[in-house]
Amino acid sequence: MADLLKRFENLTTAHVADACLRVGVPVRTVSLLPVTAGRVAGRVLPARHVGSVDVFLEAFESAEAGDVLVVDNGARRDEACVGDLVALEAQAAGVTGIVVWGLHRDTVDIQAIGLPVFSLGAMPTGPLRLDPQAADALEYATVGEWTVTTADAVLGDEDGVIFIPADRADELLDLAATIHATERKQAELIRSGTSLREQVRFGAYLAARKEQPSLTFRDHLRGVGGAIEE
Repeated sequence: MADLLKRFENLTTAHVADACLRVGVPVRTVSLLPVTAGRVAGRVLPARHVGSVDVFLEAFESAEAGDVLVVDNGARRDEACVGDLVALEAQAAGVTGIVVWGLHRDTVDIQAIGLPVFSLGAMPTGPLRLDPQAADALEYATVGEWTVTTADAVLGDEDGVIFIPADRADELLDLAATIHATERKQAELIRSGTSLREQVRFGAYLAARKEQPSLTFRDHLRGVGGAIEE
């Protein structure tokens, strides 16, 4: 997992999502906004927040270099659960980013720290509650409809965040790189005057669909080597 961020450097979450779709891996994505410039890619370090930062400090005790803290705050909109001190402590622990299913605060300070942080938005108010912490609060996090653990990796960029099985990261990034190369070539051809419709033989697809109504555009693309939908 150590080189995951480097391998992700020239790709996007969209390429990885398309790679998942192509090989039948569940596409586990959520729409989160980057608070700071930069991207994240690393093993999930899960933590379920209940009103205090101590759960994050405990998570950092077992963090491995390159991990990404994934905070489950139930998408709450009435409190921020991550601020500048958590970001600083994460950075000191070797954590390379934070993904928050909830809100953050101290935006200016977090941006100055430079650690990539993704969240649903910002709010000045921190937690006004303190709920009981579950014994398994560091075993998994729920983000959107997805439950993730240390068996997962997380990647994030300007489009949002995607979770993938850590043991399939190499396979998926290899395929994502192939998709990226195909799309880059297609874009260059469009700029040089060859339309995307020409490249994917869209006229032939329309003709074939008349003869075989069940033919999907994705099936056609697989036949001609297109990659615009997966």
